[in-house]
Amino acid sequence: MEPQNHLALLEIAIAEARLGLVEGGIPIGAALFDRKGKLLGRGHNCRVQENDPSMHAETDAFRKAGRQRGYRDKIMVTTLAPCWYCSGLVRQFRIGKVVVGESVNFNGGLDWLRENGVEVIDLANQECISLLADFIQKNPAIWTRISAKSSRPRLVLLHS
Repeated sequence: MEPQNHLALLEIAIAEARLGLVEGGIPIGAALFDRKGKLLGRGHNCRVQENDPSMHAETDAFRKAGRQRGYRDKIMVTTLAPCWYCSGLVRQFRIGKVVVGESVNFNGGLDWLRENGVEVIDLANQECISLLADFIQKNPAIWTRISAKSSRPRLVLLHS
């Protein structure tokens, strides 16, 4: 798949991230495609909206894609580098390729995915970087860093 096609696929994930933001959630979106670029499922992070810690964007897109014969030829496209939970999903189902909008705000398990044979393409997309950075700045109670020295931020959901 050509690099310009990766950007077209990313636009669907960005639309999902925007939808999540409008719903009051964390702006992370994802979509699962076949190697020819056919959309199989799309979704966004709903951890805040549904009070469900497992409702990550990649998980939502994966579930909405339904069962597939195999996943080696599938492409997971996500606006943000997948966390360890979603990286585990990619590895367990042997998804062959992950296209990431950005890994500046969160690096997730990208190195681990690469070390385990997953093709990872990080587009360093400025819109994705800005979308999440703005959210983090405006919502520090939802998104916090483990420590000032850490390069691996984590999501923290506060419950009342």
